[in-house]
Amino acid sequence: MTELEKATWTDADFEVMGWHDAHVHAVSVGVREDDRFPWQRVLIDLDYIVRWVDPAFPRRSFTFWVAPATLVFDEAWDITGELEPMNDLLEIADLHRLEPPDDRRDPLWHIEGHNFDLRLRAPGFTQYFRTRPLHSRSQYLTLSERGGLSFAEESFS
Repeated sequence: MTELEKATWTDADFEVMGWHDAHVHAVSVGVREDDRFPWQRVLIDLDYIVRWVDPAFPRRSFTFWVAPATLVFDEAWDITGELEPMNDLLEIADLHRLEPPDDRRDPLWHIEGHNFDLRLRAPGFTQYFRTRPLHSRSQYLTLSERGGLSFAEESFS
């Protein structure tokens, strides 16, 4: 079994993380439940590929260690995005942290998808792994394997 080094990751871990081919199940643009300002937040329910496993002969296909996760951008603002015609699942191609395009401090986060694009400004992110990784033949988990859709901000223990 593949273990994660820790169950909660943040933008401080950005350089060692990778979202390529992570399947997006749901996106929420919501508000905080307390009185702190700014209250906007973006939450993404995704299947994070923890590890790609090389095929063992005679197999020719990769397998994957995948964990359901909630990616949260608190204090999000300047949120823009596009959806292209949907012929397939939402998958992340890459997540970029770009220098601020103006004199404000927050970086620009660009979630580049295979058939969508999402950009937002936020000081950082937190990603909660809700369960330990599961070994899968596909790059994503079924709804029953992942416990349905969730924006839970709680990591497994």
